[in-house]
Amino acid sequence: MPHFHSGRRVLTEIIAGAVFPVILASVVVLPISAIAVAEADRRRALFCGAPSMPLRPAGQSWRSWIRFRLGDWALWRTDLPVFLTALVLCALSLIVSFFGLISTSVLVFNPALWAFGIEAVVGPFKPMSLLQAWVAVPVGLLLGVVTAAILTAISLLRDASLKAFLTASEQDLIAKLDKLRSSRASLTEAFEAERQRIERDLHDGAQQELMAVVLRLGILEAAALTQEETSISRQATSAREQAEHALERLRQTVRDIHPRELSDFGLKVAVEELAARSPLGIEFTATGEDSLLSSPTAAAIYFSISEALTNVTKHAKVDQAWIEIRCGGAGVWARVRDEGRGGVDIAAGSGLAGLRERMRSIGGDLEINSPAGGGTEVTASAPCEPTW
Repeated sequence: MPHFHSGRRVLTEIIAGAVFPVILASVVVLPISAIAVAEADRRRALFCGAPSMPLRPAGQSWRSWIRFRLGDWALWRTDLPVFLTALVLCALSLIVSFFGLISTSVLVFNPALWAFGIEAVVGPFKPMSLLQAWVAVPVGLLLGVVTAAILTAISLLRDASLKAFLTASEQDLIAKLDKLRSSRASLTEAFEAERQRIERDLHDGAQQELMAVVLRLGILEAAALTQEETSISRQATSAREQAEHALERLRQTVRDIHPRELSDFGLKVAVEELAARSPLGIEFTATGEDSLLSSPTAAAIYFSISEALTNVTKHAKVDQAWIEIRCGGAGVWARVRDEGRGGVDIAAGSGLAGLRERMRSIGGDLEINSPAGGGTEVTASAPCEPTW
């Protein structure tokens, strides 16, 4: 559902007025400037809560995007008209911002200017007394509101021009992308909920049953020893050991599906417990508050760290690794580093490729830096809440 974001609209129009000279100068490099300005305007509309969608893919560089767009006829149907409209509206925003904000500031601070003996003239208004200077304050505030309203109207006019110049195929693409993003959000949430349900069922069902078997076999073993029934005791001991092994495997499976610590205590405690169970020597540091993280974000970061540690254990040929987590209002950043033999290829079936897609599904990303012989760094980052 789109949001209005009036404050963002005013801010972006002030910025648009400030960059008007740059946009005017870029006319000499048309149509390249038209492509860049049109894409920037689509991102501005999205930032302001309008139902817009940037057309440049997230992983594509500006250079390759401009090269691709130059060969597309939609450049002349969409980007060039948006550029010309933006040029006119940026000039208008510059005029409104300059005169409106300056006049507002002068009127609001008129009493202070009067106290320093400065004559503050705004149009026909010139205060002749301190009382008139104070009367100018509410007028200035009203002028500020009017200026903000005009800038907001200019921003809405930009949105209307974007929509008007979109081709039918681009409108259809945006609608499909919106539907795809909504479906991806639903699938991710359903997947996470199902993982937690399986974890609860295994923990409260099969795991408890196996625990009861272990206890009963322990009792049987003790009884057999008391009666000196060596054969029964041996069989009971073997069965108990097998049940204990199965119980430990089940516990590990439960942790791999969705660790209880992650749900109960948060990301940092869950990763700390993961590091404690690792056969590697782990140096773990964490800063910030992880309570701000949503469940999908915390789970995606946790399993990225878990998979990275598994790869270190299996392939790096080292006994030491470093984990670092930084949490904040903007999101979470995590890194797993080792000094092993490197050469990790994310496309070679390491398990990280699927996790990277999972990170991207919540608006994050996963990067690997692994030169041959130079160790490996796996870095995961994501916003606190998925970008759905």
